[in-house]
Amino acid sequence: MAQVNLNSKVLSILENKIKLIQNNKGAIYLVGPVNLPVNLYGNTVTFQWYCWLNCEEVTEDFQKIIDKLSSVNLAERQQSSVLVYGDFKNGEDAIIRMHSICHTGDIFGSKRCDCGYQLKESMKMIVEHGTGALFYLANHEGRGIGLFSKALAYILQENGYDTVDANHMLGFVNDSRNYDDAIRVLRALRIKPVTLITNNPKKIEALQASGLPVAGRKQLWGDISEHNKNYLKTKINRSGHLNEDGTCCND
Repeated sequence: MAQVNLNSKVLSILENKIKLIQNNKGAIYLVGPVNLPVNLYGNTVTFQWYCWLNCEEVTEDFQKIIDKLSSVNLAERQQSSVLVYGDFKNGEDAIIRMHSICHTGDIFGSKRCDCGYQLKESMKMIVEHGTGALFYLANHEGRGIGLFSKALAYILQENGYDTVDANHMLGFVNDSRNYDDAIRVLRALRIKPVTLITNNPKKIEALQASGLPVAGRKQLWGDISEHNKNYLKTKINRSGHLNEDGTCCND
């Protein structure tokens, strides 16, 4: 392992931005906030960006953690992020989005799902609300099956199978995502109630089961087209997503 020779000034700058959060397997190291100007529908909005790293070693000697970074090749491992807006810690009314990474939708703008729309729209909702956070969750691609498996599932979907059946045929459950670490990070940033932007009751249940106060829910349907209409119907009819006011997929 290469020793990173940080002088005391540089180390103190970095240490001031790292927070240790213990979990069942070791520790989460949360770094931030970092000012992040974002292009949101043509306007520049500045969020406070955090990123976190899971590590088996539990230590507040952050020099030890920094020493390891160059040898573990983190570029090959996904890490999760949080975009915070407003006075998230102290504000009385905050909204949050637990958003699963979607390579095809978020990056390429795929119309086969609604993920890219949900990402941008939830950021817009948070800014308009004034206080909130968007959690961008690694290792959640394709409801937890990964990008390569998602490509295989897409091929099956092109041959008449829906999302749920395609996942099952590849040996996966419908949804294997886990929110434990995201909830631990949320607790480190805020202990007051939050309103969750989601159509998925499992996300609400995960927060409630952890003891976090959930003030309510805002649904998020949109960007519905011929390319994703059946996918969205499957979310409602087979995965239990909520659509009380009929804003999605009416024939």
